[in-house]
Amino acid sequence: MGHTPSHPKDTHRLAEPDSDSSAPSDADAIDPEPRWQALIAVLATSGLYLALPQGLTVGPRWVFPMIVSLLLVATVAAHRWSHHHFDRMLGFALTSLITIQMIVSLFRLIGALPAHREAPTALLVSAGSLWSTNVLVFALWYWRLDAGGPHRRERREGHTHGAFLFPQMTMLPEARAAANLESWSPNFVDYLFLAFNTSTAFSPTDTPALTRWAKVLMMVQSLISLTVLALLAGRAVNIL
Repeated sequence: MGHTPSHPKDTHRLAEPDSDSSAPSDADAIDPEPRWQALIAVLATSGLYLALPQGLTVGPRWVFPMIVSLLLVATVAAHRWSHHHFDRMLGFALTSLITIQMIVSLFRLIGALPAHREAPTALLVSAGSLWSTNVLVFALWYWRLDAGGPHRRERREGHTHGAFLFPQMTMLPEARAAANLESWSPNFVDYLFLAFNTSTAFSPTDTPALTRWAKVLMMVQSLISLTVLALLAGRAVNIL
């Protein structure tokens, strides 16, 4: 008579898989996300850095790619051995390093324009490298931050909430079932598509931002892209 049944919400809370405290293995993942796409994006940023003129880099040209490679190897190893918290921290450090490098190179490019230190061809290569790096960097940020990052996303049955509203999330249950998307979850390519559209259209296209941090990141990305294109256009007009 005096027994009080447990509330169903308590059971749901106990079953919530978002915490990393238990440090589960990758075998617990419902829908594992491919990591090789993000790995290629990081390596591409090193190649784009090497394509920059000497005046837009800092220190010896080999230092930045070497540091990126070391951090990337450590991140892959941490993920392989299921040290997910360490993997997350290394991922943030790696993406932050690439972001800082891009911003420093952008400021150096801005400073070089009034003195006409860069030849037209070098300017075109620099602008293309920085614009492409901008796309890759913010794709990495969106991928790392949305809904707790890839490790937490892959442990959920489908993607029902996050910082971005993907079109698959707005489909009716019957339509999702017909398209075999009941357990759909975004991976790096989806965030790369979002970042590319933000850098070209300067606004979201098919994927609106829902949270304030996502809106701020998209504004910063659009501003960097607009700055690169404006500098390139202005220099082209001066040459003509």
